[in-house]
Amino acid sequence: MLRTILLGSCVYVQGVFVRRLDDGRIMVRVGERLFQGAPVSPAGS
Repeated sequence: MLRTILLGSCVYVQGVFVRRLDDGRIMVRVGERLFQGAPVSPAGS
């Protein structure tokens, strides 16, 4: 499942969901790289 995360004040990354972290952030995979950030809520939620 594709998920979007916020890395900084205006940097977003979209990738395949890997796992939820204990602090509420999530991890996504883009190719071979892993990114951790705050999840972005879907529009209309």
